[in-house]
Parts: sequence; structure tokens; C-alpha cells
Amino acid sequence: MKRPLIAVPVGDSAGIGPEIVVKAAADEKVIKEARCVVIGSKDIIEQAIEIADVHLRINLLETPEDGVYEEGILNLIDLKNVDMQKFAFGKVSGMCGRAAYEYIAKSIELANEGKVDAVATAPINKESLRAGGIDFIGHTEIFGALTKTYDPLTMFETNGMRIFFLTRHVSLREMLDMITKERIKDYVKRCLKALEKLGVAKGTMAVAGLNPHSGEHGLFGQEEVNEITPAIQELREEGYDVVGPIGADSVFHQAAIGKYNSVLSLYHDQGHIAAKTLDFERTIAITNGMPILRTSVDHGTAFDIAGKNMVSAVSMVEAILVAARYAPNFMI
Repeated sequence: MKRPLIAVPVGDSAGIGPEIVVKAAADEKVIKEARCVVIGSKDIIEQAIEIADVHLRINLLETPEDGVYEEGILNLIDLKNVDMQKFAFGKVSGMCGRAAYEYIAKSIELANEGKVDAVATAPINKESLRAGGIDFIGHTEIFGALTKTYDPLTMFETNGMRIFFLTRHVSLREMLDMITKERIKDYVKRCLKALEKLGVAKGTMAVAGLNPHSGEHGLFGQEEVNEITPAIQELREEGYDVVGPIGADSVFHQAAIGKYNSVLSLYHDQGHIAAKTLDFERTIAITNGMPILRTSVDHGTAFDIAGKNMVSAVSMVEAILVAARYAPNFMI
């Protein structure tokens, strides 16, 4: 079986994306496990290769089928959308924001057409997207719109621990209003279906508690009593392998040692802190519930060190490897 073909959009060119992408393209583990086609600007990639001091020759492509997937070659689809006369590292740029969106859109187009097996994304900058006139807040929303997927699921994987998120980019006040029995039931069902798609059919999902000690039967809040526990009870009665709510101070550790195959985190930072504390560089985001597979680094553009060859590519390497590992489950 051929190594999976992974599209790698370089993200925001003013950040560390191009550097980590070229470093990953030269990594022995990536070369062994995947075939990568980079989506970016030739001028930016040439600059990144020089900065990162990696030995790569650019092979320009029109389609991934024309790639030469061998050591020492970086296969690139050049969208020619960055003017180097206007380019600067480490700054919010509408030009780079729009270019980043175009790289992502091209990668999704290739995946939707079955020309690549998965997409592994580099970081983008929300302010640059906005400055470029792009009306999306991040990757997940772009992928949802361009794959016509309602409310795609975000999952983190870190050293075998998997975390789903009931809510993402909303305030804590808004999040509380979204903790409903109906939403929890819908998410658990879709999360378990997504795990099956990834090939994880065995094991129990745990739902994290919201309040300290999961509310202590109403002493510290009513969300567990009124919404979370009833949702889990009904799911179990319907035959779903789910337990909880389990205190957030212990449930992630229990998942990390294998007691649960996944955890449903109720809000953004609850799950992010757990995953990134366990292993920051190897926390990989997987967007589930779509017809295509997308993985991503889970760090930002790091404008402060962009262009200085100070960045580790471990997370980008891991994102590509995770994409390659799960891609066979998405191949037609």
C-alpha cells in the first residue's frame, strides 16, 4: 500500500508555518510514513528552506499526481499570492491572512476531489484573516464551510489521550448557556461515531464535570444535576458506552493511563490545559465529522520568533504522522 498523500498548507507566511513545514518535509519519519504536497508560495518556501537550513529541492506541481515523493524533494503547489516587496515577518498582514486562507481552500479542494488522502495544517492568525477580508475565525470554521459540514468536531490527541470539545471559541458565560442535555447527547453520539471512523471502536467515553467535584449533587452548581447527568443516563439507556460526569481534576489523567478511550471536555480551556500540560508539542488537533480528514498543530504563529530558525517542528511532524496513520480509514 502506498504511503498516504497529505496536503500541507503552510499557514500564515509571516509566522513560523513555512519553517516548520520545510523542516517536517525533511524529517525521516515523515518521509517514511507519508507523501507530502505543500500548498504555499514558492518565494516563501525558498526563504524558509534557507532560514531552516534544510537540504530540499522544490518540485513545482499542478496536481499531487505529478509529485516526486523522495527524500530531498519538497513537492509544492505554488499559489503565487505573496508579494515579497510587501512581506514582513512577525506582523499582522491582510495579504498573508488571505494567502493562508487560499492555501487551506486549495487543500480542501484537493481532499474533496480525492486527490489527497488528508490535510495537515500549519498555524494561521485570526487577526490576519480578518485583515484579509476572510470572514472565518479559524481552521475549523473554514473546513466546516468548505466541506459543507455542520458543526465539525474538534478532537485533540496527545500520546494516546483523546479529548473532544462540547464548546470551543466562546466566552465562559456563553459556554454555560450551551451546557444542555440535548447538546451533550448529540455530541456524545457524534463523537463516538467519529471514533469509529478513526478505527477506535472499543472503550468508554467519559464526560468531564463542569463544576468543582462535578457539583457535589448541586452544592456547587446545578448544571450536573439538571443537564449533564440526565444526558449521560439517557445515553446509557440507549446503549451508548459513556460515563460521567467525572471531575475534571481526575478524568484526563484517567484517560491518559487508558481507563477511557476519550473525554468530552465541556469547554475550550478545560481540555486544552490537560492536553498541553501532558505534552505541548505533541498535542495534535483532529477535525472530525467531515468527509475528509484534517489534522493540525495546536500552537500559534509565534510571530516573535518567525524567520529566526528558533522553532521546533515536532508538532508539525506529529500532525503529518497522525494524518498518515488515520488516513486509510478515509480512503475510498
